[in-house]
Amino acid sequence: MQRKGDQKMAVIEHPVPYEYDGGTFEGMLVFNDSVTEQRPAIFMQPDWLGVCSHTTGMAAEAAETDYVVLLADMFGKNYGGMDKSNQELGKIARSNRADIDFILGCGKVADDALTAEADRLGLIDISRKGAVGYCMGGGYLLEQIRNGSDFQGTVVIHVTLPITVAPNRQNRISGRFLAIHGSDDIVTPKPLIDALEAEMSAHGVDWQVMMFGDAPHGFCVHDANDNLQRYDEKLCKQTYRLMRDFFSDIF
Repeated sequence: MQRKGDQKMAVIEHPVPYEYDGGTFEGMLVFNDSVTEQRPAIFMQPDWLGVCSHTTGMAAEAAETDYVVLLADMFGKNYGGMDKSNQELGKIARSNRADIDFILGCGKVADDALTAEADRLGLIDISRKGAVGYCMGGGYLLEQIRNGSDFQGTVVIHVTLPITVAPNRQNRISGRFLAIHGSDDIVTPKPLIDALEAEMSAHGVDWQVMMFGDAPHGFCVHDANDNLQRYDEKLCKQTYRLMRDFFSDIF
């Protein structure tokens, strides 16, 4: 268990190992230990970097003192995403995204292992559970909720590849849904979000989309500044306020 910050108000990163299909994975519980009462659990599918200092930082930003974040590992222990090029990251992430059985299988093992450990430590009120996914992780998370994952609310932030790779599977989405996106996102342009909205309506989901005008992809990705994505501090803060308002209506 790793402590970051001062002793009175520290972010804890607690590793949780698990195995899937012969592979070794290591997710992370991320929470602030200044809070003693049990909090809602938020299952998190990170972006294509996997579990690393970048995404544990995003998890801490999402958690603050309100939630315990269950950060999933979908790429394997010691993946080293921060040392890979965008081309390599994209190739691996798209390969995973195309494998629906892997997404559902590994995603469930991650959720079960992280939830069990957080419950064992007495950190969470297991009756209050949501999920958040960033970029490619948002696409993974969408497949999980289509398969019936029991999150009471799901948020995807600048989602990548939101349309299902298994259109013939029964759609079992339950719970509420919020997508936060940028109108100038070239990774996931608006027609794909329109299709996602149509899917949600067709299945009777209580859904919302917040579209930030003129915003690019990756506005919550710190240090992002290239032709694909760009961090925006103001929009990122607005995003987390929207996320908290969304979950506060549910929990």
